[in-house]
Amino acid sequence: MSYDPPRPAGRLLLTPEDKEAPARAGRLRLLGLGERPEPALDAFAHGLAELTGAPYAMVNFPDERGQFYAGLYVPAVAPVVRSDGSSPRVGRTLPRDHGFCPHVVARRKALVLEDVHDYPRFAGNPVVDEFGIRSYLGAPLIDGTGLVLGTVSVADVGPRPWGKPGLTAIKEHAAQLVVQLEGWDGRLPY
Repeated sequence: MSYDPPRPAGRLLLTPEDKEAPARAGRLRLLGLGERPEPALDAFAHGLAELTGAPYAMVNFPDERGQFYAGLYVPAVAPVVRSDGSSPRVGRTLPRDHGFCPHVVARRKALVLEDVHDYPRFAGNPVVDEFGIRSYLGAPLIDGTGLVLGTVSVADVGPRPWGKPGLTAIKEHAAQLVVQLEGWDGRLPY
């Protein structure tokens, strides 16, 4: 019999386990995705931002190491200014314990957070403090084999009543994108 001492509570314990990460990484490699920014996916993210009015939009392909935004839209001027006058820099990668996309992957269904402060599980997420994220709307990219390839999502620095129209829109866009990803040639038809 062995004894594993309890691990201290922390942010990593709140991030769900991702058992599909190795299979996802292999599938994304076969499709030629997940290792570099894709201009077509940046354009897709920009379209999501315009559709929802959110300052941030992403196409995220998480793997064993963390998250990679192959498609990313961020505003030219950061919507958050820290007390020291600086603004957070949003990049193409994040650790697994940052943000809400890992929860979408684990749940295998959309996640609507109109105000993350209303949810203790999500209010302490590092993106809340580091980037000022207050609301999130994301949906999984589930391919024809049933594998979650990643997520599409938008986020805002203020609470947002995404409602049923937002949920419907993000799910429809995820479904449209996954069809394109399965036959990926580096371009989207729009």
